[in-house]
Amino acid sequence: MHELPKGLIFAIYYPVLAAIGLPANLAVVAILSQNSCGLSRCITYYLVSMAVTDLLVMITAVILNRIVGIYSPSSFLSITPVCSFRTAVNMAVIDNSAWLTIAFTFDRFVAISCQNLKATYCTKKVAAWVIGVVSTLCCMKNSFLYFVLEPRYEINSIPWFCSIKEIYYTSSAWAAYDWIRSILNPCLPFILILLLNVLTIRRILSANRARRRLQLQSNGENQCDPEVEKRRKSIILLFSISGTFILLYLLFFLNILYVRAANITYSSGSTSRYSMFYLEQTGYMLQLLSSCINPFIYAVTQSKIRDELKHGVRFALNILINIFKD
Repeated sequence: MHELPKGLIFAIYYPVLAAIGLPANLAVVAILSQNSCGLSRCITYYLVSMAVTDLLVMITAVILNRIVGIYSPSSFLSITPVCSFRTAVNMAVIDNSAWLTIAFTFDRFVAISCQNLKATYCTKKVAAWVIGVVSTLCCMKNSFLYFVLEPRYEINSIPWFCSIKEIYYTSSAWAAYDWIRSILNPCLPFILILLLNVLTIRRILSANRARRRLQLQSNGENQCDPEVEKRRKSIILLFSISGTFILLYLLFFLNILYVRAANITYSSGSTSRYSMFYLEQTGYMLQLLSSCINPFIYAVTQSKIRDELKHGVRFALNILINIFKD
């Protein structure tokens, strides 16, 4: 009696998430790729790469994994080799999304706090190199997950679905890998994002106080400073991205810690009757939601992106109106 409503929530939540996250990230990619928002090429590279990765999360983790798993559980995507490959790809794109957020945060930290390094680091060439290295390492790290899974059933000599091998919990090597994987995401991202944002915001506030003192000394009154206003928007953007990342990844992180500390297994399969299954699934739901949030953060905090988005919506509506008129 208690499982049906929760299963119904999963069945509704993921299609809604895909319906919102897919066009939102596509819109951000289209807008930023035009380079018409007044952002530097370096920032644009990072934001486009983050949006593309979040788009891949929507396609692989939400649509091909969750939605197909709910509405068509016996499709060819559930054959064990395909299932194992999907799992590795899902975790790779999710990791990539987190680490590109860190790379962008570090780039903004250097731009604001390290003026000597800014000219050489905050360039489109370095941004492209960082994005490539981060993406490659995330793929390499999660490729091992392909070998962690085994068939849950075998029907007519065909292996179906995926279950985590028992050796994953008993082997010291696999236990170390799981701890390293958990530390690299989400533990280390938590620490790095918090640290970088604290240092960046501290630098911005310090610079703002210095500018206000100079302004008062020169003008004798506290006037509106465009530079201070620009930095204020930067603080809002940093707080929004880092705050939502931490909140949405928190339950997923606590679940990983609980599994290892309590010496239990990860839940596998919707037939589980334990509350652990729903705790784990809720963590996944919030984690995947993080790939849907960033486009709205950009739209709220960046007026030029918001204007471009409004223009795009009007353009699409005009096309639809003309089609129906014809």
